[in-house]
Parts: sequence; structure tokens; C-alpha cells
Amino acid sequence: MLRSLLLASCVALTLPVAARAQTGATDLASLIECRGDIAGLTALAPALEDPLKAVALGWQPLPQANMFMTEYRLASPIRVFGHGTDHIAFTGSSVMAILDLPDPRPLAGELGLETAIDTPAKAMFGKELRSEESRDAESGQVLIESVVLNVSNVSSHPGKTLVGCSYSLDLPEDAPDTDAPAPEGAPPPASGGQPR
Repeated sequence: MLRSLLLASCVALTLPVAARAQTGATDLASLIECRGDIAGLTALAPALEDPLKAVALGWQPLPQANMFMTEYRLASPIRVFGHGTDHIAFTGSSVMAILDLPDPRPLAGELGLETAIDTPAKAMFGKELRSEESRDAESGQVLIESVVLNVSNVSSHPGKTLVGCSYSLDLPEDAPDTDAPAPEGAPPPASGGQPR
């Protein structure tokens, strides 16, 4: 009996350490501040797909106030761009911190971002910080990894500023589109056989 109590106590003590170790594997502040990469964001996919895995990382899933965002409350606050927060969100290929700043414009100015939208109701700023070519090891296809810093507000979160980073992996603009239909009047594609 005493042995099983000791074992249970040891397991209970190691659980917070394991959760902290998992959290350390992906540095949220680095991802939000665009100091990470697409692999770091992809490493979080299991937590985004399974709420129990998010809880294991110390993230509390929050009700969905915005249909385009998945939000979490962190067990321990993080600091991004000099501001503390325990509220993060994911949307598409972006990870964001939700800050208690009523106006996003000062932060966007500090970060040197370009204006996309600036109206009394909506403000959105951004800047591509990195665009790097790489070659896919399996297919040999050239890909462009793009990293874009964003600052904005959104009507679902009044009095808050969203700041974060979008990570994308795309084909170069001049890459041939193999799924595009042939132009009108163009001959059908060659079958690869010899003419008869």
C-alpha cells in the first residue's frame, strides 16, 4: 500500500515537469514574434486537433468567440514584444497573442509594419519578414517559406490587439500550374507515344 502511494506521488510530481518539457519543445513567444519556422508551428498541430493534448501542454481551450480563431488560456503567461499575455489564438497558418491593448496602431508603429486597413472600426498591419526558397527533399520541388508579422484588431475582441505571425509554404509564382486547363484552341497534350 505504501509503495503504491509513493509511486502515485512520484507520478503526480512528474506530470507538471513533463508538461513544462513539452511546452519548452515549441517556444510560443518565438513563433508569435516570427522567430520560429513552419516546422515549429506544425509541431503544435496535435494540440490543435485534440483538446486533451492542448491541456497536457497547459493550455485551456476557450469558447470560440470568433469563428475563424481557436483560442487558449495559458497556464503561465508569455511575453511578446514587451507585453505579457496568457491568451493565444490560432487561425489558419497563424499563431497570435491577444493583448490587453485597446489600439493596435502604436504597436504596429513600434514594429515598423505597413498599413493594410486603417478605419475607425478596423485596423490591420503587416510586413513580410522572411521569404526563403528551399527544395523539398522527396519531390525536388522548389518551395517558398514566407513569414509575415501581423498586428490587428477584431470586432469579436473589443479592446484587444492581436499580434502574431503567419507561416506559409508555397510554390514559386512562376511555377507551372499542372492543374490549369489548356488554353482554348491549344492542341491536346502529347500522349508520349510515337507518331504513326
